Amino acid sequence: MELRQLRYFVGVAEELHFGKAAERLYISTPTLSQQIKQLEREIGTALLIRHSRGVELTPAGQVLLARARETLQAAGLALKDTRRAAGLDEPVLRLGLLNGIPGHLPAALEQLATERFPNSTVTLVAGTTTDQLRMLDAGEIDLGLVRTPLTLPTAITSEQLDDEELGVLLTATHPLAAQPELTLDDLTGLELIWIPRAAAPEFYDDTIRRIGTGVRLSDISMSHSQLRSALLVRRSAFSLGSRRAATPDIVWRPLTGRPLVARYAAVWRTDSHNPVLQAMIVSPGLTVVRQQVVVD
Repeated sequence: MELRQLRYFVGVAEELHFGKAAERLYISTPTLSQQIKQLEREIGTALLIRHSRGVELTPAGQVLLARARETLQAAGLALKDTRRAAGLDEPVLRLGLLNGIPGHLPAALEQLATERFPNSTVTLVAGTTTDQLRMLDAGEIDLGLVRTPLTLPTAITSEQLDDEELGVLLTATHPLAAQPELTLDDLTGLELIWIPRAAAPEFYDDTIRRIGTGVRLSDISMSHSQLRSALLVRRSAFSLGSRRAATPDIVWRPLTGRPLVARYAAVWRTDSHNPVLQAMIVSPGLTVVRQQVVVD
């Protein structure tokens, strides 16, 4: 029996729903179900009664829930007291939070930090891709999140985590909003409001190269969080983004052939001695986050 399995069981027992528990634990529902079944086989009895509305605890499950909570708390205190006795500071991972990144990525990294190094604390520092590299170099963060392509200095290690399709963002009243899918030719002559090049130069250049020379680059540029507001002012313009950016007044339309993509990677200093980071990158390391994203 592993502490990880106990955490999974407590999550299901508290949510009484595999889907909600999986979301809370940042793993896929099939993986969570498999881990609970493995725990039941090891104990030799059913812990949960599964039905269409969710789950309920068996008498054995109720006992394990109480004991599992005690065990997890005791394990956390044991580590904390041991570190204090050794004169070690509380472990902290300073995680760079990339503007506009899918929320599941920093959440999954925080979960990995907690699993690999219980009682660690993750603090967030927001910034662009360029900001992340500067903060890494200055020792202001331990682990950054960036958009690629990106040329890295030899002192920085990277691991690809995820990618997502980029499509066209338009106001709901834009003439092209009526089309379910767009082509690059549809965008010819239109004004493109895009992020500042300084935020991620190589990602910016790669995206502009892929979208072609037919568009007109706007005289204004905005961060991901401000693109919606900019489009509502320049209603004839368009922008680029993931389907997550769609709102009631801003529509997202895919591009034929899906030519545009945003790729996200984790970056860290190769010579970092941060104990939480070291625990996270030990094999299979951050590959766990990438595989988890693929499964989910």
